Amino acid sequence: MTPLEWIGLAALHRIDPETAHGLALKALQAGATHAPGVVTSDRLRCSLAGLDLPNPVGLAAGFDKNATALRGLSRAGFGFVEVGAATPRPQPGNPRLFRLTEDRAAINRFGFNNEGMEAIGARLKSRPRDLVLGLNLGANKDSEDRAGDFARVLTHCGADVDFATVNVSSPNTEKLRDLQGKAALSALLAGVMQARDELTRPVPVFLKIAPDLDDAELADVAEVALSSGVAGVIATNTTLSRAGLRSRHASETGGLSGQPLFDRSTRVLARLSDLTEGKLPLVGVGGIGSAGQAYEKIRAGASAVQLYTALVYGGLSLVQEIALGLDALLQRDGFTSVAEAVGTGRAAWL
Repeated sequence: MTPLEWIGLAALHRIDPETAHGLALKALQAGATHAPGVVTSDRLRCSLAGLDLPNPVGLAAGFDKNATALRGLSRAGFGFVEVGAATPRPQPGNPRLFRLTEDRAAINRFGFNNEGMEAIGARLKSRPRDLVLGLNLGANKDSEDRAGDFARVLTHCGADVDFATVNVSSPNTEKLRDLQGKAALSALLAGVMQARDELTRPVPVFLKIAPDLDDAELADVAEVALSSGVAGVIATNTTLSRAGLRSRHASETGGLSGQPLFDRSTRVLARLSDLTEGKLPLVGVGGIGSAGQAYEKIRAGASAVQLYTALVYGGLSLVQEIALGLDALLQRDGFTSVAEAVGTGRAAWL
């Protein structure tokens, strides 16, 4: 972290976290953030479901919900970026974000707050073309056809993204996680994949799951994912668990992200890697705040990783730091590519 970035983060941490988040987006829009450009090497270049990435370190959905800072994010060192979640109609969400500094974590109960697919889709049309960009698909909380909402957003925005993610794992939309059940998930994905197939340029579709699934539920998800035609699984979203937290905000309702999620999400990732026998690429998310943790996710079974909450505490320069650190770890252990390392440490997490 640069001295200037440290000063900026210290100032942001003195104000309301939602206001701070808005200011961070404005800084990206203004070009006033760490901007190393493309961070890559022969070891870091990799493929994810047919997408060629300069490095495997991505931005998780939720940071730029409305796709307002794409140009700044394209220069921040990420290998790929996911925006959203987008719903068919705009919705304001809930009162909402808490910084858990002692735990290097956050709790949010946003509930898919976004400007809707019309506004987001208009911005996607002018996106940077050198950025691997994905859109997280969501459902309106008052929708009479939540499963259909995902397909509608993909149909509207699919021509201007490189991949899409079906998000049935947010804990902040009532009964949304019920769509992770075997029958409901199969039906939902069938509709989404039909919409995908009707695009002029069909894009990979990922499924994002919760870290709170039990073994039987995870086995069902693996079975449906393998049979549905999805390109891969993102593991995981935020957790409802509050185990081991120290912050005074620990009792707030919503999804917990950040360091306390690392072990739980990595165990789910490794279990899913085992269940799918390496037949589906996985994206590891949850608690990544260092190159070592990104490497652990890859060795547990992830072909790529995403982060978000760690940026609250480490700043945007953390992206470059993790990518370069990951390169060094791969070299140390004799791997010539990310793909060679995928799953080599899975057994330790089972």
